[in-house]
Amino acid sequence: MNASQPENNAPAPGPVDPRDAIPAPVRIAGWIASAQGLVGLGAAVYLAAHAAMGYREETVAISGYGTAVWFLIFAGALLAAGIGLLRGRRWGRGLVVIAELLLLFVAWYMVMGSGWWPAAGVALGVVCVAALVSLFRRDALAWYAA
Repeated sequence: MNASQPENNAPAPGPVDPRDAIPAPVRIAGWIASAQGLVGLGAAVYLAAHAAMGYREETVAISGYGTAVWFLIFAGALLAAGIGLLRGRRWGRGLVVIAELLLLFVAWYMVMGSGWWPAAGVALGVVCVAALVSLFRRDALAWYAA
């Protein structure tokens, strides 16, 4: 062994990118929020196309275009927050928490109030709770506070 050469040939550690240390629960919440955002954007497209084809609800005075714009804004923000979490951006966490809490109320209405889609409401509720639990796990909170 030559005394002038070090025995360890590992490269010197460089600066660590904080996004490399994103905890798995944060990534899970990011994927959930991104998927929900994409579904919401699909609903916005459907509502706009439905209104463009001339569908009108006789018993309710709502605008299909207005509802589509609301879905576009809400779902777009949720998709951006989910992608932000997947990229290690801490600002996405607050948006996802608020969106999941709002979607829990939607799930409650789907199960208890609408009578149309109780199974979909239960599924939405489970997904929302999973995202919230992921964001409030100890390692996710430590990552957020860092």
